[in-house]
Amino acid sequence: MEAQVSLTVAFSSSVTGTLDDCACDVETIDRFNNKEIFPKLQKLLSSDYFRFYKVNLNNPCPFWTDHSQCGLKYCAVKPCTPVSFSKFIQLIFSYKYSEAASQDLEECEKAEKLGAVNGSLSDETRQALQEWKKHDDESDRFCMLDDVDSPESQYVDLLLNPERFTGYKGPEAWRIWNSIYEENCFKPYSVKRPLNPLASNSGLCVEKRAFFRLISGLHASINIHLSARYLLDENWFEMKWSHNVSEFQLRFDKELTEGEGPKRLRNLYFLYLIELRALAKILPYFERPAFHLYTGQPTEDNEKKKLLLELLHMAKLFPLHFDETALFAGNKKEAMKLKEDFKLTFKNISRIMDCVECFKCRLWGKLQTQGLGTALKILFSERQIEAMPNASNTNPSFQLSRQEIVSLFNAFGRISTSVRELDNFRSLLSNLKQ
Repeated sequence: MEAQVSLTVAFSSSVTGTLDDCACDVETIDRFNNKEIFPKLQKLLSSDYFRFYKVNLNNPCPFWTDHSQCGLKYCAVKPCTPVSFSKFIQLIFSYKYSEAASQDLEECEKAEKLGAVNGSLSDETRQALQEWKKHDDESDRFCMLDDVDSPESQYVDLLLNPERFTGYKGPEAWRIWNSIYEENCFKPYSVKRPLNPLASNSGLCVEKRAFFRLISGLHASINIHLSARYLLDENWFEMKWSHNVSEFQLRFDKELTEGEGPKRLRNLYFLYLIELRALAKILPYFERPAFHLYTGQPTEDNEKKKLLLELLHMAKLFPLHFDETALFAGNKKEAMKLKEDFKLTFKNISRIMDCVECFKCRLWGKLQTQGLGTALKILFSERQIEAMPNASNTNPSFQLSRQEIVSLFNAFGRISTSVRELDNFRSLLSNLKQ
């Protein structure tokens, strides 16, 4: 099923120039990310410390009961658990005389296969992960996290489960994003989604506009990954994953999206600046001699910490950082209330991830919302970070768990990859026009 690219549509989603509410421009971010950040970050994320993420993919949705055909009941596969053939056979017989249902079943099977999470780990790896957990400190957290001690939680190898197209679409996927935008994103109900957060009549203060832009940027990043790693062809021997230019155009072309596509991409860059700023601010935490990227392999652990610090120092050198002091700069009482609103809203969004019916989509949704939540936690904790003691035998009041660290860097890795993929799509579109 080779993807067809429409050459009649003139792509017009290129984003250039200065970003709104920032002193930075798109071109500076592109050069800095693609040349300096992206290569180091990819190398870091391939290491053992950052590739294993513990997650509970079996939490029930706290907001609604699913009744869809392609939901958890028939299509999604629990990691490391055999498929329930009895339910599958029941579905076949209940729809065996319906041609339309037959097509639905075929799409379900495809979504099941593409959306399944590969949860395979060796016994040696499982034992090592248990030792890592004992080494970590407990801490206060910004957003909702899975209970890592729950029997339902398990480690997943992120390198075996890349974020890409899974076939998860339609009303079920729309309901997730609609719930996030309409109920949890500080958006006036009278404004058509997606809201232009820069509109003067949006009724939102700068902090709430910023929050919306973060969620919109995350949405844009996910769509870029789905378009960049799209299943173009499938046969008995292999699956061909590559860039689907048509899919990218449908999501970001200015004309095809009624002017919203470029705004979404600008929000992606805004999200990049926020997470980059968090990495620059957290440098003192990782510079402490007491901190180790512990995996039980001292030589490799030291090498990866050195690489981590190189990356963070590079992030700190970025010349046009987002100025977070512009946020929560008013009345102290109002600022504290707004921060609490941020936390409650973001916790609610993280809970919505348990309603995603595709396991692989749920995995990456949980990780990226936790990563963004950790970035916000860092930006909101500047004083605690600055007050951290230098003594190796003293525990600082500010702490990050292993889960938060893994999600923080992998989430930024997703955003960094999205910025890099935009350059790839620009090249592909330029070649199509020739």
